[in-house]
Amino acid sequence: MSSVLQGFTKSLALTFVSEIGDKTFFAAAILAMRYPRRLVLAGCLSALIVMTILSATLGWAAPNLISRKWTHHITTLLFFGFGLWSLWDGFKEGGGGSEELAEVEAELDADLKANGKSPKDSSKIEDENKKQKRAFLTQFFSPIFLKAFSINFFGEWGDKSQLATIGLAADENPLGVVLGGVVAQFLCTTAAVIGGKSLASQISEKIVALSGGMLFIIFGIQSYLTSVEA
Repeated sequence: MSSVLQGFTKSLALTFVSEIGDKTFFAAAILAMRYPRRLVLAGCLSALIVMTILSATLGWAAPNLISRKWTHHITTLLFFGFGLWSLWDGFKEGGGGSEELAEVEAELDADLKANGKSPKDSSKIEDENKKQKRAFLTQFFSPIFLKAFSINFFGEWGDKSQLATIGLAADENPLGVVLGGVVAQFLCTTAAVIGGKSLASQISEKIVALSGGMLFIIFGIQSYLTSVEA
């Protein structure tokens, strides 16, 4: 069984490069401009932590269904596959993240209109919530919390970072993978919520994709060499 530190380091690095500039990152930044930041942060982080734990659990259970040798080979292929995918995305992308940001913002606006609210109306929600003195638990099960939670949870389902977490947990220490993933999610989401749209628009998706692709390839090579030595 690999060390907790090794699982933590790999999970932290891969999750961080996968989440920076991701759709859920942009969604958190936009939601934080329209709703109380603490509720958005709580909803987004809760969803991402739950998803990380679920993914790591699936990865941990995988060797009980198929041999550890095969899970290791599958993880190695995932690393190379995600690496090539990210490099391809990086070469196709432009210099900044404005297109992805605009796309996510348009989707959120469409969702608001579908619920009978305009984007302008949503900007008043923060003031209204400040005037309302509700109980702690009531706030954290408010529509804002649930909206942030659902957008991030379903946005991560089947995403590259989720599949990478499953693969890592199958090959590395699951506790280290969970801790590394949670720390990375916390750093990315907090930056998105605090920095808002101004920070999100400055992120170069091209650089992030190329960096992530190279990191996946490096971990893939490391995983392959480990299997050869074994």
